Amino acid sequence: MTYVEDELTSQPECWTRAAAQAGEHTRVLPTPGERVAVVGCGTSYFMAQAVAALREGAGQGETDAFAASEFPYGRAYDRVVALTRSGTTTEVLGLLDRLKGGTRTTALTADPETPVTTSADETVVLDYADERSVVQTRFATTALTLLRAHLGLHSDTAVEDARTALARPLPEGLVHRTQFTFLGRGWTVGLAHEAALKMREAALAWTESYPAMEYRHGPISVTTHSTATWMLGDAPEGLARQVRATGGSWIQGTLDPLAELVRAQRLAVAVAAARGLDPDRPRHLTRSIVLDS
Repeated sequence: MTYVEDELTSQPECWTRAAAQAGEHTRVLPTPGERVAVVGCGTSYFMAQAVAALREGAGQGETDAFAASEFPYGRAYDRVVALTRSGTTTEVLGLLDRLKGGTRTTALTADPETPVTTSADETVVLDYADERSVVQTRFATTALTLLRAHLGLHSDTAVEDARTALARPLPEGLVHRTQFTFLGRGWTVGLAHEAALKMREAALAWTESYPAMEYRHGPISVTTHSTATWMLGDAPEGLARQVRATGGSWIQGTLDPLAELVRAQRLAVAVAAARGLDPDRPRHLTRSIVLDS
């Protein structure tokens, strides 16, 4: 078993632990009414998008998400939350250092012995969700679970669905498709982007992701009998019918959307195996991006 397979299968246990611990971190996480920005890079940026949509949708305050390199320093925030598995990503550390003394910052990380613990004002360490793999799975979803629980939006159903996602076979023939599109709405748009990233990283697959309503505005033109379109969450009326009419495969997620992401992670590993690739050694990638000063 590869590192990434071993790590993605441990997610139900990680989520249970994170949800149980969320109350311990209330003091350092956003409070209702605060104006918040959530930042990250790569996978963490897509999780930031999901968190921002969940928090604002829950009426807890204006919440934005940014890639750390694109943070708008001219805007005022009450708190910035940074997601960083390694705690060493150059863009995240630079952002936190620049905000020090002006804006309150909290970092969620997997390693308590990395520079982010001194760059951020407060740190939440999810060391039990750390990973050896380059391709992120359990840290990202565990961080999101902790934040969902902090918002009062986590339920045991998500954990049960994650176990189902690990046990249920993938749709027959899916690994042999040549193009994959993931769609989301609201907070699941970030999950769709992350699912597509997993496919690119692990399997070098042609993969796209969009807000579901945008799919009709051009992207559906590439859909054909060799493509698969996977909806995370509830689909817009009529979209499944339109996709099937092209000859493409439509996959409607029926589990909690975060559990559907687990299924997409499994698909990425399965496609990699079918193509003779090692998902633990993704092309051109390293576990953390550390740039020369």
